[in-house]
Amino acid sequence: MSRSPLIVLGLVAAMVAAACGGGIPEPEAAPTPMPATVDTAAERAAADSIAAEEERRRREEAERIQRQREADSLAALSRSGEEVRAMLATMIHYDYDKADIRPDDGAGLDAKVSILQANPNLRIRIHGHCDERGSDEYNLALGNRRATAAKQYLVNRGIDASRIETQSWGEERPIAQGMTEDAWAQNRRAEFEIVAGGDALMRP
Repeated sequence: MSRSPLIVLGLVAAMVAAACGGGIPEPEAAPTPMPATVDTAAERAAADSIAAEEERRRREEAERIQRQREADSLAALSRSGEEVRAMLATMIHYDYDKADIRPDDGAGLDAKVSILQANPNLRIRIHGHCDERGSDEYNLALGNRRATAAKQYLVNRGIDASRIETQSWGEERPIAQGMTEDAWAQNRRAEFEIVAGGDALMRP
């Protein structure tokens, strides 16, 4: 019986020692690493700026191309209109004291028919001219017959007669001076003038 208090004291001392940190300490947990930032605000702003600049350049290039196409189109229309106007203005010529359409002028008149067909609002005037030989009265009548012959050629190929006026100048407006066969041949002619619908001529 005398040993029991000593045993109890020993057990109590062991328990106190264990409670005071006699055990093995647990390792501390490692700090959790922060995830790496891929796109910072500055990088995103730079990327947005580059994208905006590329879009601006793309729009400017598209606008430049469109303007160039429009300019090319207008230039082509202008050139086409001038070519049509030149074809329409091409004169035809007549033999001495004649009002018949010469075979070598048929192609030029046929081109005028095509132009008039392609431009339904176009109206023209045909001027008949003569060389200086003959009286004023005779040449006025001859110039009228020449203009009328050219008009009839166009009408016979489907052009409405109301779209074509005629006028005779006789010998009053020569384009070649001198009393030579060459000058006279140049002055025996019909000229073609636009009187309406010539603002935007279309090619046949």
